[in-house]
Amino acid sequence: MSSTAVRTRGRFRGGAGLGLVAWLAGIVFFLPIAWMALTSFHSETDAATNPPSFAAALTLDGYREFFGAGGGASPWPALINSAVASVASTLLVLLLALPAAYALSIRPVKRWTDVLFFFLSTKMLPVVAGLLPIYLFAKNAGLLDNIWLLVLLYTSMNLPIAVWMMQSFLAEVPVAVIEAAQIDGARLPTVLARVVAPIALPGIAATALICFIFSWNELLFARVLTGVVAETAPVFLTGFITSQGLFLAKVCAASLVISLPVLAAGFAAQDKLVQGLSLGAVK
Repeated sequence: MSSTAVRTRGRFRGGAGLGLVAWLAGIVFFLPIAWMALTSFHSETDAATNPPSFAAALTLDGYREFFGAGGGASPWPALINSAVASVASTLLVLLLALPAAYALSIRPVKRWTDVLFFFLSTKMLPVVAGLLPIYLFAKNAGLLDNIWLLVLLYTSMNLPIAVWMMQSFLAEVPVAVIEAAQIDGARLPTVLARVVAPIALPGIAATALICFIFSWNELLFARVLTGVVAETAPVFLTGFITSQGLFLAKVCAASLVISLPVLAAGFAAQDKLVQGLSLGAVK
């Protein structure tokens, strides 16, 4: 057998092995989600059995309880609050991160690497370390249980990682295209909106999706700083966990419903997400 055939067979075996590992990893990550979905269609008694019963009767009681059919609170205000906080903060992050990333990539400032490290270092502080001063500020300013306080906090939390990501994306934008637009008389806002943004759209979409997911899933600030008016979906979810009675099926049903917006956004932007995450990986 020739050396070329040996190398080809070795590559095939290596590719098949990596493919098998990828499938196994995907199954491992998918199993908890599948188990949560199956449990959400069981009764509380069947969901609490040990070992679990795969052949238990299916029911929609958990979803009826989540949507308030059993006399409980409606989830729609919490879902709307989460949508407002997530979408508004993501738009603000993109509005602020795009010119900042432009200044750090296409028109780099002096010691721009130090600036990027400063942005990233703000994420190293544990969130709980700043919880007390933020709570005291919100209390004294009369901003407790206010959804716009969460918008401001989520914007400040996601802005560093957004600038860091978009800097690498915008570094791939050809400078010649920008210079041509400037020669034609385009000002900076026009260059950003009509030249840079369309070229870096996959990276912007990936950044927006990640910021949306971080904002939608945030619990600590929402739990401490909100009450009834600005309650978000993760906070509403924790209300199903009680010290008395069974709640596993209801929690699984609520978790699945609350996860749907993130899953839908990821599915809708999956092509842009793959392009954006790979943009700038190869120089």
